[in-house]
Amino acid sequence: MIEQLAGSWNYIIVVILMMTGLFMVIARANLVKKMIGLSIFQTSVFIFYISLGKMAGGTAPILDGNPDTLYSNPLPHVLILTAIVVGVATTALGLALILRINEAFGSVEEDEIIAAKASQSLARPKRPTSEAAE
Repeated sequence: MIEQLAGSWNYIIVVILMMTGLFMVIARANLVKKMIGLSIFQTSVFIFYISLGKMAGGTAPILDGNPDTLYSNPLPHVLILTAIVVGVATTALGLALILRINEAFGSVEEDEIIAAKASQSLARPKRPTSEAAE
């Protein structure tokens, strides 16, 4: 049992990171902490895909003429490189939106933003409809 767990340590790390990131997204009210949780969750998915792409005893897929050579699949690694770039861009956009929300509402806490939004909608006078204006 312990030998099986020691042999699949990367999957254990993936599960721990995934649950940590999911917990941070669900349990925290701070938007910055939610973005950090999303980044941790995303990193766990990256590690999972890279783990799937590696074969024990596999080499880089460079043909050497030997028909008995075992090659690792490079596709997961290439996809993860693309996903990392997209993840960095998405995180940057999310943090920029959080800065804009902080400027508009003065807070990055969900409870305070919802309360401020509710008070703004109550304080705003309603516009007359087009039928009432005629």
